[in-house]
Amino acid sequence: MTGAQLKGALASLAEAAAVAGFAPEAAAAEGRILAAAVSEANIGAYLDWCAALDRPASAQEFSDAASAGRRYRGAPTPLATQAAASAKGAGYAKALAEVCQAAATLGQPTPEAIGAATLAAAAQLPGAPAHRPASPTSPAPRPSAPADPNTDPAQQEFLRQAPAILNEVLARITTSQSHLLDLSRLDAHSPGAFPGLGGVPFPTPRQPTASDVPASPAAATPTAPATPTAAAPPADEPAEPAAPAEPERTVEEWLAELDELVGLTTVKAEIRRQTAILRVDALRTKAGLKSPTITRHLIFTGNPGTGKTTVARLVAGIYKAIGLLSKGQLVEVDRSELVAGYLGQTAIKTSEVTAKAYGGVLFIDEAYSLNGDQYGEEAINTLVKEMEDHRDDLVVIVAGYPEPMDEFISNNPGLASRFRTEIIFENYTDAELEQIFTSMAAKADFDLGEGCLAEFSRQLAFQLRDETFGNGRYARNLLEAAIGRHAWRLRDETEPTLEQLRTLLAEDLIDPDAPVGLTPPDDQPPSEPVEFGTQADQQ
Repeated sequence: MTGAQLKGALASLAEAAAVAGFAPEAAAAEGRILAAAVSEANIGAYLDWCAALDRPASAQEFSDAASAGRRYRGAPTPLATQAAASAKGAGYAKALAEVCQAAATLGQPTPEAIGAATLAAAAQLPGAPAHRPASPTSPAPRPSAPADPNTDPAQQEFLRQAPAILNEVLARITTSQSHLLDLSRLDAHSPGAFPGLGGVPFPTPRQPTASDVPASPAAATPTAPATPTAAAPPADEPAEPAAPAEPERTVEEWLAELDELVGLTTVKAEIRRQTAILRVDALRTKAGLKSPTITRHLIFTGNPGTGKTTVARLVAGIYKAIGLLSKGQLVEVDRSELVAGYLGQTAIKTSEVTAKAYGGVLFIDEAYSLNGDQYGEEAINTLVKEMEDHRDDLVVIVAGYPEPMDEFISNNPGLASRFRTEIIFENYTDAELEQIFTSMAAKADFDLGEGCLAEFSRQLAFQLRDETFGNGRYARNLLEAAIGRHAWRLRDETEPTLEQLRTLLAEDLIDPDAPVGLTPPDDQPPSEPVEFGTQADQQ
């Protein structure tokens, strides 16, 4: 297992970025951090990752990249978001998904690694990241009635590749089992040489060989990607015209996507209210009428996993559709991406990051982490200046827990006058989390078998609902683990059926290493507590 497959996938990503007109440096950075985030669970993955990038072995660099890329394991990268709205960008999201798959072969893959990488690859494709309820008009096929592979082209392709994909995954898992105690590949003297950084990868599928399927001119080899060369048209035939650019999405389409999100009733209403206010304000300005200054910047408060980043991405699209923003991209950052190690450098770093968000939305997660030291203060002051200098084409959204966010805004007068609208994201209910879990599974081409959703609900009932609860992240993490156990369960199936490949069972959600909790039967009260140190004991 080397970095050759990842190196080839990154080369294909660069080609797709060039076709889409994306900056090569930005595309390369997305590929690097996403590959690290996907493969970080694999022992020794940093060695292959560094080799694929032609860099000296450094676990610290790998760990930093993985930390930066984790946010994109469940949501599209900024360029993938732009690609979804461009006809020329169609290949970029697909190439990024292939980077996820290639990254999973780094180091020594494990069963647990498969699930998260599956979702990471799916998240880069158009329409994948949002937490939407299953459509009542087009439900995902159930195990009892899968889509007919004889009539559905997508199912035909899935069925053609699935056995080879699974065989490749399980072969790598089996191989890695025999080397779990072999540390010879780990260089004890390389910076930060340590195993298992705790992430989620997905082994790269090999394409079926000639003995697996009939030869196809469209077949590709992941280990040696190449750009196909089209035959030149005859002299008397004109070249095929380029595909027309897709029309810009309307505000109604963006709002419809917002409405499709699970739950968030109050959030949806407030976003619609803000949209209406800002839309009329823009029309008045265009007509030459006076209008009061209306702040566009927003505060999102709520626990992790409640959809804040997803909604921020939609806000960027909505604001572009009504003419408030020129590009509509989302740039998501935290303190580490704004603050430098020395005074004076922070202002430069913050300005560079903010410049990437011109024309779109700058989303600062846990913005209150900038409080408390001179470096953070320098970042805040620079941010305020950027918001003033680019007030006509920049929106900033700060997000985090409610109380620290209130303190952050109140302690910085320059921010208090610019952030006047707070939108509260409540925790999801159990029913909403069940919808999110079902929707995530469907988007990853999985069906929930009998008892699967009931097992999810059973485990959900034991979760403490405090500020540490992951909400949608909890559902995603459970699904990732289930997908990994599903692959391991099928390890002895030489030719699994399409139904087997698609169906998650209740047992796939159960962690065999988790402690088993005992609860009394429904008809028996809990036992009385045992008292220690009685009077008889003391005599």
